Amino acid sequence: MELNFSQGDGLTTTVPDDSIGVPGHVLPESYYAAIRTLPSDLIGKERIRLMAERILMLPEEDVAAVRTIYRKLAYYMTRVDASDMDLGGPACNRRIWMRVDGFKKPIDQLGQLTFDESDALLLTMLTERQQGELVEHFSCDLSYTLQPEQEGIKLDFGTANGVQKPRRYRTTIYFDNQHLAVCMRMLAETAFPLKSLGFHPLIEQGLMFSKVRDGVNLVTGVTGSGKSTTLDAIIEANNLDFDGHILLVAKPIEYMHTSKRCIIRHREVGTDVNSFVDGMIQGLRQDPDIVVVGEMRDPETISSALEMADTGHKVFSTLHTASAVETIDRIVAEYPTDEQERIRNRLADVLRCIISQKLLPGRKGGRVLAKEVLWLHPPAKAAIKNGNVHEIYQMIWEGSKHGMITLEQDLFRLVARGKVTPKVALNYANNKKRLVQLMQQAGA
Repeated sequence: MELNFSQGDGLTTTVPDDSIGVPGHVLPESYYAAIRTLPSDLIGKERIRLMAERILMLPEEDVAAVRTIYRKLAYYMTRVDASDMDLGGPACNRRIWMRVDGFKKPIDQLGQLTFDESDALLLTMLTERQQGELVEHFSCDLSYTLQPEQEGIKLDFGTANGVQKPRRYRTTIYFDNQHLAVCMRMLAETAFPLKSLGFHPLIEQGLMFSKVRDGVNLVTGVTGSGKSTTLDAIIEANNLDFDGHILLVAKPIEYMHTSKRCIIRHREVGTDVNSFVDGMIQGLRQDPDIVVVGEMRDPETISSALEMADTGHKVFSTLHTASAVETIDRIVAEYPTDEQERIRNRLADVLRCIISQKLLPGRKGGRVLAKEVLWLHPPAKAAIKNGNVHEIYQMIWEGSKHGMITLEQDLFRLVARGKVTPKVALNYANNKKRLVQLMQQAGA
C-alpha cells in the first residue's frame, strides 16, 4: 500500500497493492528486503524477535522514514480529535481504527497495513531495550511524544500561550494472535481545572494537601473513563495551592506537569525506576508531600501505598473498578484470607476518598463525566473494619452533607440538566433499580 500525507488535508491514501515489495509500498524497500529473509515457517514471538534484529541493522534514514509514518498517524489523531488509535494484529483486519466521541471505528481513508508491515512499523517505534521487554513479556508500555517540528516536517496542532506544545500519548504495544498491535491514547494538552469536574466543595477541600495532609485517595474506573484526567486535575490544583514536593511514579508518564508552587518529579517505571514499589520505597527518602502512584496493580504496590500513607504522606492512585464498594472489596481480595482482617483495619485507617467515574456519550456529542464519590467518615470506616462493606452504598446515598454522591444520583443529575439521555444513563448505571426510582419520582 501507499500512504500519502498532505499538510493541508491531513492524511490520504491510495492502495494499489498490499503485497510485499510491490511499487508504491508504504515502507522503505530495505524493510521488505529484511522481511523476505525471515523463514516463512517462523511465527509468533520468534518471528518478532528476528524481525527486530533485522530492523536494528537497517539504514538510519529508512528507520527515520518509518518513524515519520507513525508520527503522521499520531498527527492525524489531532486532526479528527481522536482519543485512541488501534492498528496491527488480526483483530484490526489490516485497518487503522480510531475512537472519536467514544466510538471506535476503522478509518478507511487511511488504507491498510499487512501484518508484516504493522509488525515492522511498531518494532521501529521501540528502543532495543523496549523490544526486549516486548518479546519477554508480550507487552510494552511507553509514552510517545509528538513534537511540532521533527525530522524535517512541521506540524500544526494548536498553540498554548502562543507556543506550540508537544502532544503526548500513552502507548501499549502488545501481541495479538502472534502479531503486534498497538493502542495509543492521546493525552490532554493541559490539565483541567479541578472545579470544572463538579466535585462538592467539601471533596475538593479533602483532595488538597493544605486541608488534609495524609491518607490514600483513589480514582477508579474502567479503561477510558478519564481517571488520568481527573488525577492530573487534582495534582495541578495542589501544584497551585501549597509550597511542597509532589512525586509521580507511573508507567508510562502521561501528562508532564510543570513545577509551580510545588516541585513535581516524574519517575517512569522501566526508565527512571524499576517498579512502582521501588519508586515508593525510594520516595520515602526524597521528602515528598504527595505521592502519586500510576496504578495499584498488586498486593505489593497496595501495601507500599498504605505504608506511604502510614508515614504521613498524601497518596493518590488508580484502580480498574466500577464503584466505591467494588474498590474496597477488590483491595481486600488481593490478599490471602488470613490477612484480610488486618488489611481491612489498615485500609479503614488510611483511606480518605474514592472517586469512581465513567465517561458517557453526551446528548449533544462529546463525552460527559459521571462519578460516584465516597468520603470515609466514621460510619464508613466502621463498616470496612467490621466487614460490612455492602452498607457503604446506602451511606453514600445519604451522605450529600459530606459531599458524597452515588453514581445513580449523579446520572440522574446529568439527565435532569439535559447532558445525557435517560437511556444512556440507564446503560451506564451500576444500580439501575435506584436510577429508575429517581426518574419515576421526578416524572422523567
